[in-house]
Amino acid sequence: MMMFALHIFEGSLQADKNKRPWIVSSQNVRQKPLMRQNMNQRRQKVTPTPTIAVKSAMSLVFPRPNTNPFHSKKEKRMMAEVNASPLKHFVTAKKKINGIFEQLGAYIKESSSFLEDAYKNEDLDPVTTEEQVQEVRGYLTKVAGIGEVLARRHMKVVFFGRTSNGKSSVINAMLCDKVLPSGIGHTTNCFLRVEGTDGSEAFLLTEGSEERKSIKTVNQLAHALHQDEDLDAGSLVCVMWPKAKCALLRDDLVLVDSPGIDVTTELDSWIDKFCLDADVFVLVANSESTLMQTEKSFFHKVNERLSSPNIFILNNRWDASASEPEYMEEVRRQHMDRCTNFLVDELGVVDRNQASDRIFFVSAKEVLQARVQKAQGMPEAGGALAEGFQARMFEFQNFERRFEECISQSAVKTKFEQHTVRAKQISDALRRIMDSVHIAAQEQRVYCLETKEDRQDRLEFIDKQLDLLTQDCKAKIKKITEEVERQVSNAMAEEIRKLHVLVDDFRMDFHPSPVVLKVYKNELHRHIEEGLGKNLSERCSTSITGALQATQTDMIDGLKPLLPSPVREQVDKLVPRRCFSLSYDLACDKLCIDFQEDIGFHFSLGWTMLVNRFLGPKNTRRALMNYSDQVPRPMAITPVNTSMPPFPQGSMTQEELMVSMVTGLASLTSRTSMGVLVVGGVIWKAVGWRLIALSVGLYGLLYVYERFTWTTKAKERAFKRQFVDYATEKLQLIVSYTGSNCSHQVQQELAGVFTQLCQQVDVTRQNLEDEITDMNSKIELLDSLQSKAKLLRNKAGWLDSELNMFTQQYLHHSK
Repeated sequence: MMMFALHIFEGSLQADKNKRPWIVSSQNVRQKPLMRQNMNQRRQKVTPTPTIAVKSAMSLVFPRPNTNPFHSKKEKRMMAEVNASPLKHFVTAKKKINGIFEQLGAYIKESSSFLEDAYKNEDLDPVTTEEQVQEVRGYLTKVAGIGEVLARRHMKVVFFGRTSNGKSSVINAMLCDKVLPSGIGHTTNCFLRVEGTDGSEAFLLTEGSEERKSIKTVNQLAHALHQDEDLDAGSLVCVMWPKAKCALLRDDLVLVDSPGIDVTTELDSWIDKFCLDADVFVLVANSESTLMQTEKSFFHKVNERLSSPNIFILNNRWDASASEPEYMEEVRRQHMDRCTNFLVDELGVVDRNQASDRIFFVSAKEVLQARVQKAQGMPEAGGALAEGFQARMFEFQNFERRFEECISQSAVKTKFEQHTVRAKQISDALRRIMDSVHIAAQEQRVYCLETKEDRQDRLEFIDKQLDLLTQDCKAKIKKITEEVERQVSNAMAEEIRKLHVLVDDFRMDFHPSPVVLKVYKNELHRHIEEGLGKNLSERCSTSITGALQATQTDMIDGLKPLLPSPVREQVDKLVPRRCFSLSYDLACDKLCIDFQEDIGFHFSLGWTMLVNRFLGPKNTRRALMNYSDQVPRPMAITPVNTSMPPFPQGSMTQEELMVSMVTGLASLTSRTSMGVLVVGGVIWKAVGWRLIALSVGLYGLLYVYERFTWTTKAKERAFKRQFVDYATEKLQLIVSYTGSNCSHQVQQELAGVFTQLCQQVDVTRQNLEDEITDMNSKIELLDSLQSKAKLLRNKAGWLDSELNMFTQQYLHHSK
């Protein structure tokens, strides 16, 4: 019992408090290891009770839990799991980083879709580039690949050492079961990879095959005494061990056993194949000998290929020291010094203060035997175990604890740090891209707002100016049309007064026959139509056309500022100026359709001609046709009251009185020939018969002369004279109409030009309204785009904060 306590206390004295902070200070154990002369003196000076010794040894294995407060229940639960098993640190970190990468993948997918939609949107100017779209699409592939790698990530520890140093025994002891072949001599002939499976049955997988083989065949496959011809020292056999049977395998831990490094020269290939992704290396040495150059050479190669590998040294078979207790401490110190120099001075992987935490003295065979017995319900310390077993057991447990802490921290760093940095780079790149999209969208939005405001101001200016110009143009059109009507009316009145000249200029064969007269009339109508039109055009067209063109020019110059610059240059093409000419449509053929010529012979001193000279054509016809009943006569109206005189019906004009007298005279002479006799008798008595005969002779000669001179030319002159009188009267009736017609033509011409100009202005207004509508749509779309880019930028910031928290919680903590 005293030996048991002594060995425990010896183990406790090896702990330096600065190097091993988990040592309980209340045990009053000295920080500096005690140097003793021999084992007897030490036994005399220190005689601790078994209870105190056990407590001291337990303090080496189970450190005091961290008392730092945590804010959330989730963190407390996570840290409780980590404190319960250091391997949980890797598990929680893996779960956390996988969740972050899932969110990062979803975020990149959303960002890629957003950028592609923005890039392909033809309604907007580019807010992103094709390079950015391709870059984000590439991130999506990269993150998906990293996610798959992270899902397969696990902690890996590789055991190396010379043949028969107990590598397989150490792994079996850690698994609490005899899983791998072990024994004396050269046992393991290939690499054995032990990892957990969720199933309840263990099985084997050989390299390059998916066939599951029974775990019982592991001795045939991996044992050097039953070596398979297909397996060499560099082959790999996977041992899938149920996680339910071993808590160590539940936390993504993989243990790799190796053949002895002294059985082959292909060490470089081993390093390339099995060591580059290892988190921890365990050098299993034989405490009955010392570190050999073969072992050192191998780890020198590992150190060259990997940066500061995590190396533990297990001096196995330490139970042999129980047979020579008097040399135990010296041998232990010798091994410690040699291993420390190797780790610190030769490899440089740790400093001297940390070296004691990497070197342990154990007996894997004893630990395996004790744990198997415990699993079978037997006492742990039962059987033939060497003295000091509990100390070596605690040392092995301390190694496991240190190993778990180291591999979990190292694995988190080696497996996740690079991917975390890459994820931060991706999130930073995406944040910059989203920030650039946000800025580009904001700049476009400002431009669209300014453009919209400019178009609205332009539209308001056009509306106001168009109203003013419309009123001005209406006034100008009204003024010029009034001037045209006055000018055309005056010119036509003047031409009507000169109508006889135009008629006299008409030359065509004349004949009194009805057929020839009809043709003559038609040609005369056309001649007058053309002549009057030509004369009116010469009088009016030049001045009217000039005024018209000047007004058109004023309208165009007034409306040009309302049109866009490209349209201003083409306004003459868009609004062509026709060669305007007034149309004087007099329609003489229809106007004089009722003209009835009188080209029969009429003696100038005949009764009809005399009456016509005195009374005119109309009154002559009335007198000669005996319209005596139409001549009004004064009639007395019998008054109702006898005291009032009668009122006359009306008073006759002088012309009506003369018509009445001549009509009465004609009526009298037509009733009886007595009137002629009476008149002749009176004249006979008054002048004599000679004068009467002379007068009758002259009258007859004059009649004969006129009768013989009444030729076709005379008839033509009479026709033209009658036509001039008739046409003059008719044309006087359409003077105002013709003037109005010409003014209407001018008004139509100017209104048409103004309408065409207004159409161009309307096109400009419609274009402005369409641009405003387009700007509104763009602004709305840019607002949505800007909001989405801002949201995605904030998401990138949130992911970056999550990665920073992960780094702070796991990676920096690991350091």
